[in-house]
Amino acid sequence: MEDKRILYVSSEVVPYLAENEVSLMSYDVPKMINDQGGQIRIFMPRYGNINERRHQLHEVIRLSGMNLVVNDLDMPLIIKVASIPKERIQVYFIDNDEYFKRKATFSDEDGVMYPDNDERAIFFAKGVVETVKKLNWVPDIIHVHGWMAGLLPVYMKHYYKDEALFSETKIVTSVYGQSFDGTLNTEMINKIKFDNIPQDAIQDLELPNYENLIKSSVMHSDAVIIASEGLSPSLTKFIESSGKPFLPFATKDKFSEAYTNFYKEMLP
Repeated sequence: MEDKRILYVSSEVVPYLAENEVSLMSYDVPKMINDQGGQIRIFMPRYGNINERRHQLHEVIRLSGMNLVVNDLDMPLIIKVASIPKERIQVYFIDNDEYFKRKATFSDEDGVMYPDNDERAIFFAKGVVETVKKLNWVPDIIHVHGWMAGLLPVYMKHYYKDEALFSETKIVTSVYGQSFDGTLNTEMINKIKFDNIPQDAIQDLELPNYENLIKSSVMHSDAVIIASEGLSPSLTKFIESSGKPFLPFATKDKFSEAYTNFYKEMLP
């Protein structure tokens, strides 16, 4: 994987958030490619419960200052960056006071999901792509982890489909077990359609629950990785019948070789 460029876009990454299946793999996979001589970047949201001082986040003025339109509202984009200690891995944080200031990730202290999680996901997807464009860094592969990053494949295949920078870029989505109950804001589909994304491409999002969000992500990806051993039978069946190349679940001791070979099959 030497000199191959892989962009990791994740809902959660250790050491910035607590350990879980998504946050651990969002660290382990980039570290593996970094150790193989690949060039990597990691993007995640800058939630308010990330300790900026401890992790030494700082704003990148030359990348900040853009406004992104979400549902006809201009939202300022702030980019922060930090390095994972000892690993020489840079992590970019997508920030906006309106969406990411609150002191938690996805839900309030009573466990109720934030009503604007749909807009946060739209803002995150657009923020990542706009920042990568400004960096002028062309990824060979974009690897998506976690539902908050799940709209990125949708936006890449429609909103950014004419960007020459990404004409050769392949998108891989890792699918994890269910991480929220209920649905996101039911207006989500209309907010995405506002960006001229056709209804038939996102019709699953008429009911924006976890499974349908992941289905939309899978359908707009070039390949899929089953990243949880206990994935629901319905999602597993959907992936197997999607026509997309997919990698079955690989255990912790086997994932390195499996993921590397899977990447190589996708690259020219």
